[in-house]
Amino acid sequence: MTSSIFKTCYKQEKAYLFIALIIIAIWVLPYFVLGQHAHMRLQDNMDSNISWYKVLIDSGQLFGPINAMIPQVINGELSRNAYYSQYYGIVELFKFFSPVIAYGINQAISRFIAFLGMYLLLRRYVIKEENQGFIRVIAALTFALTPFWANGMLSTLGMPLALWAFLNIRNHEKTWVSLVTLTLLPFYSTFMLGFFFFLSAMGVFWLIDVIKTKKAQLRLFLSILYMTIIYLAIEYREVASLIFTHEKTNRSEFYESKNNLIQTIQLIFKNYFMGHNQDQTLYEFVIFPTALIALIIVIMQKRWKQEKLFIGLHLANLLLSVWYSFWWYQGWVPIKEKISILNTFNFSRYHYLRPMIIYILFAVSLRILWQLNIKWRKLSVVFAILQIAVLVPSNEQILYHKLPTFQQFYAVDEFNNIKTFIGKPVQKYRVVSIGLHPAIAQYNGLYTLDTYNNFYPLSYKHQFRQIIAPELAKSKTIRDYFDQWGGRCYLFVSELGKKYMFPKESTKVIRHLNINSKVLKQMGGNYILSAVPIKNASENHLKLQKVFDSKDAYWRIYLYKIT
Repeated sequence: MTSSIFKTCYKQEKAYLFIALIIIAIWVLPYFVLGQHAHMRLQDNMDSNISWYKVLIDSGQLFGPINAMIPQVINGELSRNAYYSQYYGIVELFKFFSPVIAYGINQAISRFIAFLGMYLLLRRYVIKEENQGFIRVIAALTFALTPFWANGMLSTLGMPLALWAFLNIRNHEKTWVSLVTLTLLPFYSTFMLGFFFFLSAMGVFWLIDVIKTKKAQLRLFLSILYMTIIYLAIEYREVASLIFTHEKTNRSEFYESKNNLIQTIQLIFKNYFMGHNQDQTLYEFVIFPTALIALIIVIMQKRWKQEKLFIGLHLANLLLSVWYSFWWYQGWVPIKEKISILNTFNFSRYHYLRPMIIYILFAVSLRILWQLNIKWRKLSVVFAILQIAVLVPSNEQILYHKLPTFQQFYAVDEFNNIKTFIGKPVQKYRVVSIGLHPAIAQYNGLYTLDTYNNFYPLSYKHQFRQIIAPELAKSKTIRDYFDQWGGRCYLFVSELGKKYMFPKESTKVIRHLNINSKVLKQMGGNYILSAVPIKNASENHLKLQKVFDSKDAYWRIYLYKIT
């Protein structure tokens, strides 16, 4: 009888696994079907990373020396170290495939491995009962469909697989498979934007384990150290920059801690329910109520000891939001002024652990409901299906359908017309952009004085500031945005504010532009690409050359020459 039940559960779970894999495949299929007509995330993606890969590969400095520079960006003052290591898998994808296909493959790899990792972790260490295969599969599937930051690859989505491997090594199980997993994961995830926080958390886990078991747990410690060393080897450029480069960068003027106590408390709740834009979990609609109902059941039944993991996940989820919020609290300022690394490195990013924690919490919450009776079991199935329904609108083809497609955003034909009109080799002149992202000009091979990068010389930021100083003086918003961060080294205009998206249908006009054209010219600037007309162009020593408009482009480009 028991054997028969086991076989039935096994067959059902295999069916669930097959359906889940089909759903993930359908989720990523549009990139391959639509090609350049596909929609994708704009912020920290099309406005930056996708262009960065192309600029890096075209620069010939992919494997360049540590002190190599990228000539196409900010007059060659951008360090090669500002871009990803050549050993990251996503860089290789963009090297061998067209950008949309590379992006689609990256989405597929990340989501399938996210599913595998969460499923393995739940099956071995969390949801072990044979008749709960549905919970394992559905929790892994919903985790794999979260709207993650794709350029991080497996930086967040790979954490369950890494945790599974570490726990195996600790328990003397599947050692070689786990070591291979820990060896390969660093090549398809980032250290600074994900696994630094996971590995440091694993270090705390190891220390607690040593205290509890009164054993050295050397296998676990050495495996954590091993993975860390691989990351540092892959990121040798950034490590060298931190150790050997003493030149200040724009990160030196990154003033994060500006919130008062009331704002900080508000941010706790905002982050707890809505998360961060780079690791969204869509937790608030279904998972939170499910976890809350499960918590009430645990309290009523006094199952504290049996559900230690469940309680611990709840606390960890809350504490990570508290830590994230208080990192921006103004009380940190005196300490950050004395310890520079607290300014140059964003320690708030322990929130990258939340997707893994929240979806394990979801699985455990479903299990608690599942175990009550048949009615609660049916309700847990409803909650699981509802979470998939919540995730569906986050698919990029749905979420960003009102934004330009890949083809419309980069407007290759339109920029080819601009380059043909100018009629000179691109390396012989420099451009800046108004009302559109500099990444578009960079993607199309133009040499730009403006950029979006988090790691470039502070001296360049100060020099560029002279160009836009009159405009910054008009607006505290853009002045603080540039002076207290500067990652977007843009030609800001007070009349446009912090907007960089003005489509050809826009009626916006700049009437009172005031820039230092002399400094712009001294820095090598020759042309301005503006998405909106400039009425007082002549007052700024600008002369309209031509207006470019292509049916496949999102933009109408006004080309001004700096006279």
